[in-house]
Amino acid sequence: MKKAILVVSFGTSYEETRKATIEAIENKIKDIYKDFEIRRAFTSHIIINKLKKVYNMQVDTPEEALEKLAKEGFEEIMVQPLHLIPGEEFDYVKNTSTHKYKKLFKRIEVGRPLLYFKGEDDEMPDDYTLMARALKHQIKNGETVLLMGHGSAHYANAVYACFQCVLEDEGMNNVYIANVEGYPYIDRAVGLIKKQGIKEVTLMPFMLVAGDHAQNDMAGDDDDSFKSILESEGIKTKIYMHGLGENEKVQNIYLTHLQDAMDEKYKSLGKTKKGMDKK
Repeated sequence: MKKAILVVSFGTSYEETRKATIEAIENKIKDIYKDFEIRRAFTSHIIINKLKKVYNMQVDTPEEALEKLAKEGFEEIMVQPLHLIPGEEFDYVKNTSTHKYKKLFKRIEVGRPLLYFKGEDDEMPDDYTLMARALKHQIKNGETVLLMGHGSAHYANAVYACFQCVLEDEGMNNVYIANVEGYPYIDRAVGLIKKQGIKEVTLMPFMLVAGDHAQNDMAGDDDDSFKSILESEGIKTKIYMHGLGENEKVQNIYLTHLQDAMDEKYKSLGKTKKGMDKK
């Protein structure tokens, strides 16, 4: 039986960070799952179009990738998203894979994004604590860090506030989160930082890649960038221009989520069949 793993991310048009993050994870998957064909898809149609127009680079949407796999005779598909939260982009991946194209394959499973379960025992994994501990390896002792997340209008945006709580549980009271789009806002983080009398902050992308948002919204020179806002308040900034996908421990979390999907582990956790009874 022909088997494939489809690695799906939002995508980026920045080559350097793409190679250091998305490709690095894909290569790890190739090294481990030698019986599987490894394919790539991006959920951002804007990035896909830009890559094709500017760089003559072809990247499939999830639909295109699955249609190709079906035509090529693949029967078992594992889809691993590289998204951070179970928000709009993850919904797109899940809906495409488990609804629209499910009947094209004998088996198709979807792994979970980086932050999904907040468990306390073996019955439910604790993605949040693992992620917080992975971050510790890229933060220097005594360093105050502001993580720049994307944010979303999706209800899964609550993940960011939950993760802030877990950071505090882990004793990482020197790490703050602010989003480009959505709560927690940068004004809140600046207020907390000033209240602590902190004079210098390291800005880090809380995103898979260090792409356009990191380069411009976080570290750009425009008045509304995180860097400019902090500096206008008299707070010095340092820039950590590396996406989470470069962190080896983060890469390994995605690998664990992929294996969990293969093993159909936690597949029914958090789901209910109530209200779906046939009359």
